[in-house]
Amino acid sequence: MDTTIRILIADDEPGMLVVMRKLIERAEGYELAGEAADGEELLELYERESPDVVLMDVEMPKISGIDCARAIQDKNPKTVLVFATGHEQYMKSAFEVYAFDYLVKPFRIERALNTLRLIRERLRETCEGNVQISRPRPKDAPARLMLKNRDGLSFVDIDDILLIQREDRQTVIYAGNEQRFATGEGLSELIERLPANMFFRTHKSYIVNVNQIESITPYGRWTYIVRLRGTKRDALITHERFDELQKLFV
Repeated sequence: MDTTIRILIADDEPGMLVVMRKLIERAEGYELAGEAADGEELLELYERESPDVVLMDVEMPKISGIDCARAIQDKNPKTVLVFATGHEQYMKSAFEVYAFDYLVKPFRIERALNTLRLIRERLRETCEGNVQISRPRPKDAPARLMLKNRDGLSFVDIDDILLIQREDRQTVIYAGNEQRFATGEGLSELIERLPANMFFRTHKSYIVNVNQIESITPYGRWTYIVRLRGTKRDALITHERFDELQKLFV
């Protein structure tokens, strides 16, 4: 990723916003997309600016940072989230929303710059340290999946499905030949209708076809990127789900 990374910052303390702003000025390859003083303003700016990264406090007026993170992930789970807070007890909640990192105030600028450097490297999608995975095609998979949408029903060949993800607050299925299907059904509903030996829920926002996995690359503090054959689209997988996925291939 050679383009400038756009980052949105949010904190209800004016002094911390100054610190965050100076941090972005020092970080190579970043530009400030906007700053917010509360969670409601943060989500409004996010909708308008669509930043690549959000650096935010946990405890904010109107809407907490954790709730903002959940809303952002439902809009675009690829947005990189970093929390900066004075309270370590929120780390478990940060883990649940798959934050890239968790900075405890007062954090050292060098520590935060290192986090931004790692994000920049991950967004460039370096292929070092890939875990190669292959899996035989199951013979008992049903042929087609019926999907409900606003226009009626759509049908997609299950073997063609590469990836299912939450996107713009709906569920989207990507299949071969650049096919795209949108549905109001949730991922939990779809995973129950798909062959368990063929599809794996890697993250609360993603289901992948394990037959199409090409590689898995470290991404954030608790996540990896899953790359799929025949498409530039990819998915996230949590550390815990990565461990479960590996068990399928041993």
